[in-house]
Amino acid sequence: MQRIGVIGAGAWGTALAAMARRAGRDVVLWAREEEVVEGINASHVNEAFLPEVALDPEIRATGDYAEAVDADLVLLVAPAQHLRTVCAELAPHWKGGVPAVICSKGIEKGSKALMTQVIIESLPAASPMVLSGPTFAKEVAAGLPTAVTLACEDGVLGQRAADAIGTATFRPYLSKDLVGAAIGGAVKNVLAIACGLVEGKQLGDNARAALITRGLVEVVRLALSLGGQSQTLMGLCGLGDLLLTATSIQSRNYSLGVALGQGRTLDEVLGARRAVTEGVHTAEAVVALAVSKGVDMPICYAMDQILNRGVAVDEAIHELLDRPIKEELDFS
Repeated sequence: MQRIGVIGAGAWGTALAAMARRAGRDVVLWAREEEVVEGINASHVNEAFLPEVALDPEIRATGDYAEAVDADLVLLVAPAQHLRTVCAELAPHWKGGVPAVICSKGIEKGSKALMTQVIIESLPAASPMVLSGPTFAKEVAAGLPTAVTLACEDGVLGQRAADAIGTATFRPYLSKDLVGAAIGGAVKNVLAIACGLVEGKQLGDNARAALITRGLVEVVRLALSLGGQSQTLMGLCGLGDLLLTATSIQSRNYSLGVALGQGRTLDEVLGARRAVTEGVHTAEAVVALAVSKGVDMPICYAMDQILNRGVAVDEAIHELLDRPIKEELDFS
């Protein structure tokens, strides 16, 4: 796995390209924006999405799908709601059996599909994997110590991929639970917005700790209903990712929640951003999926009400706190 393609040159895709190059791989980074391709190739900086990080001159950017997926391993970093469209465009150029490592975190609206399902349906020639965990793009790009989950049903293939991208400061831990890894990465974005609301409303550290803990229960419930494993969510792609995203202002989802808690509108906050805040879209999709599976996810439901149904923040918080008392570790 010497040649690695990266599809998506936002902050996270660019950071993963830097990581793969640091691991000694030949890296091709696909970007939709012509100015991003030109900037990376000419000045070795992604001014639009990760301007503070100097990139290895050997990283080559392209706008050609065929060139980007002419690789031994491909990292898919397109936004979750656009992944199916991107995969359909990639499919004619994909070589059979080449692993597709899903690095996007979300659930598709409408279909309620996990990103793994999207790959199976729209990129059938690929071998799907999931890379997820507590990661901020800037820190990964800078080579700061990071650990992630790499989920693959084929243990041998997973080990080969981990060996290809792993370095002394980027440590992939292997799992075979693609469902758990996908659910953990998706739902934590919704919970991070909720934790940001707690900060913005100045509800205290107790409330945030309670939200993280009860939110993890919701993640486990949904994963179990889809065939995932609870122990997966105790690892980097579950608890680890949730802790990072729900406690740091670097997180786009957490910072959105802070702004909403301080009284700013959703349109106002998102209108000032170029990067995608995945939790907004995932809130709607995860609630629809939970309802279809009969899974109780009150925190995610409250966030969908605030983000997508026009319910006031204070009203949603009141309804959440007014719920009946139940057994703490009820995963049904």
